[in-house]
Amino acid sequence: MEKRNVWRRDLKKGFSWFRLGFLILVAAIVCSFFTDIPAKVARNLKDIVNSKPQSDRDQKTLALQIEQRLRVKFEEKLKKEIAALQSVKPEAEFTSEVVPTPEMPSGTVTDIRELRSGIPFKTKVTFEEGKTADVERITEDSYTASYELKLRLPMAATTMNELQNVSPKLSAILPGLASLLEKAKVSPWYATLYKSKADRVRRDAHSLSELLTKHNIYDCETILHMTSESGRKVFFMQAEMDVVSDGSDGDRLATMPDAIVNSANYQPFTSYGWSKKTKTPNPMIVGWEKRIEAGTKEMKEPNTTADRKKWLEERITILKRGIADLMARSYLIAEYDPFIVIPVNLLTASSDPFAPKVGDYAVVIHGEKIYPCIVGDGGPTFKVGEASLRMARELSKSASPYSSPVSDLTVSYVVFPGSREKKAGPPDYEVWRQKCHDLLQEVGGLGNGYVLHQWTDLLPQTEPMTEPKIATPQVPNP
Repeated sequence: MEKRNVWRRDLKKGFSWFRLGFLILVAAIVCSFFTDIPAKVARNLKDIVNSKPQSDRDQKTLALQIEQRLRVKFEEKLKKEIAALQSVKPEAEFTSEVVPTPEMPSGTVTDIRELRSGIPFKTKVTFEEGKTADVERITEDSYTASYELKLRLPMAATTMNELQNVSPKLSAILPGLASLLEKAKVSPWYATLYKSKADRVRRDAHSLSELLTKHNIYDCETILHMTSESGRKVFFMQAEMDVVSDGSDGDRLATMPDAIVNSANYQPFTSYGWSKKTKTPNPMIVGWEKRIEAGTKEMKEPNTTADRKKWLEERITILKRGIADLMARSYLIAEYDPFIVIPVNLLTASSDPFAPKVGDYAVVIHGEKIYPCIVGDGGPTFKVGEASLRMARELSKSASPYSSPVSDLTVSYVVFPGSREKKAGPPDYEVWRQKCHDLLQEVGGLGNGYVLHQWTDLLPQTEPMTEPKIATPQVPNP
């Protein structure tokens, strides 16, 4: 994400914009140090998981996954703030020169009206005659600043013409879509999604935090609830596609790169999981055990503060719970398995028959290609349009954990609520393909000349091992 850091001071004026920004940043970071990150995670978990999923296992898996992601999110944000502060040159406060960033060529003058997020920022400066300077300098409203942020919330696309504005071949691919649209209703989750975005913008605007970009605000074209003549329910969504790169499974992939095993950010879980089938250990356990070892050692050091010890205790508890889960269960692997991501508030909405659930079958349509998959993971409540790295690379060869395959709203997600298997198990791509074919037949099938993509298994075909062949890594930070 591009960000422009402008450090300037007009020596001819008495008011230092740099100093104000510097103080705000320092205050934010200081507050972060004294804020209990586990408490933040708990508050966010309470906000997100506000209804019971269909099973205790679903609830535990989702809670663990969300907790890990939120923890990473808070810690990464804090690291970025500290790095930004440390990168400031001491002399910057005493010069009016703009310090260029990698995204800003030397000599570029940055203006407050050119926001990184693509939001046009209109400014207006007015002057009026006042009283004497000694009076005005102590008058509260003699020198003020204010800003107003406006955001238009979009309407959902509902007609065939509107849907085909972003996917011109849609009616040819799904000939039964026209009849489904006749009785389709805009999903209440569309309003929920944009309310979540609006609430986030309002909160961030009030705290002068980084705002969602226009790209992230307008990431969903529509969400529709459809029902076929046979009664088959369809959750239809048009959106962009971002990338998820989580997951692990010792049964199918006994070794993983050291960079992943030792990463404090890589999440070995996905919402879709099943009981392990072999005794081959999950390769991620090695890295997590090393982090526990490092944390335990740090707690015994005399210079470790009480606050740091508390944080380490929380982290070690989370790591131990995660290891227990990794020893008992396997998960999808985003690099190898095709799946999509649905906001967690939909996955846990037990009262809505149209809300997708973990394991439900789905197809992804992009251009003239149709990809069978399942709902495999849960994502944030304020954005939609995410899929596994395997799926993303099929849409764009340049896709990576850091590069989205599709930035336009040209991806159609067709989910069949209530279609998941009674018992989860390892992926069988041909079974998934046949199931999706049968479900599509219930809503009109595919048009002439169109077929479902056939996935191939890219996982290394090796015999199960008793021990993962991973080089012993250096002890990382917990």
